[in-house]
Amino acid sequence: MPSVLESLNSGLHQAFSDNPNVYLLGEDVLDPYGGAFKVTRGLSTRYPERVITTPISEAGFVGVAAGMALRGMRPVVEIMFGDFISLIADQLINHIAKFRWMYNDQVKVPIVIRTPMGGRRGYGPTHSQTLEKLYLGVPGLSVVAPVAFSRPDGTGSPGDLLCDLILEREAPVLFIENKLQYLLPVDNESKMVQVSKKLGMPCYSYTITGAPPATLTIAAYGYMAYLARQAVERLAYESEIFAELVVPTQLSPFEVDPIIHSVSNTRALLAVEEGTYTLGWGAEVVARTAEACGTKSIKYKRLGGQETPIPASGPLEALALPGVDDIIQAAILLKQ
Repeated sequence: MPSVLESLNSGLHQAFSDNPNVYLLGEDVLDPYGGAFKVTRGLSTRYPERVITTPISEAGFVGVAAGMALRGMRPVVEIMFGDFISLIADQLINHIAKFRWMYNDQVKVPIVIRTPMGGRRGYGPTHSQTLEKLYLGVPGLSVVAPVAFSRPDGTGSPGDLLCDLILEREAPVLFIENKLQYLLPVDNESKMVQVSKKLGMPCYSYTITGAPPATLTIAAYGYMAYLARQAVERLAYESEIFAELVVPTQLSPFEVDPIIHSVSNTRALLAVEEGTYTLGWGAEVVARTAEACGTKSIKYKRLGGQETPIPASGPLEALALPGVDDIIQAAILLKQ
């Protein structure tokens, strides 16, 4: 069973093999280094003319990639740490996401911007943040966060999703890769069920096989979905609270229908994310669901990171970011 890192690397190699117009730009992406987290390993050896190592100038090389996309290429950009997506805001928000609209749909900008995101590695306050919420809701831009799951036949892995976006999506994508997921195996035996692919990216659901009907919906994405699945199992066996976990992979534009469907049955929703609590993804999830399902006889709760910079100290970092025990506690409080 490949790891998420191996799956992503395989997806990049497949995209390069399938389309000669795929290029990679980023810092330290050449072999033998192969990127800070080794996701691009082997590409520069196999495709030396199509892997471009760049200066430390995120706004600059994202702008170069935008020009390449406008000229018919399909660039993939690696931002070494997700914290640095703040440096590309002007290029991404005011140019890349808008070109199609500004030029009356006469141009396309098929660019995928990949970046490792999140904490729990002790990297400190400027290399551990979860910042994708800064880009949620930007018109013309999709934000995608793969999970360490695939379908029972092995398809739908993180690498498959990445390859499909590179080769098929004609609009810009911000692709969020949580650091803690890299070494996780791509699990095709977890009983995760694909419940929708309305927006082109799958949405999954998980319940414990043979358990009573769920009375709680937990919505989570990325690495938090992995932690939430552990919480679902412990809630069942330790507290007899049975939950359905709903895991979207596309965060924006947002498909809320699978969550609404689940909440209409469970009558309770817990939204979980690693990013800070205020104005986060979970707030949108709860708001959209409440608009559709109402608040009468339905309970809602959110769980997110603390409103502080991420500490470099391991014990303090663990306090700042929600873990399995925090999800369990929040679920129990919600069900009281």
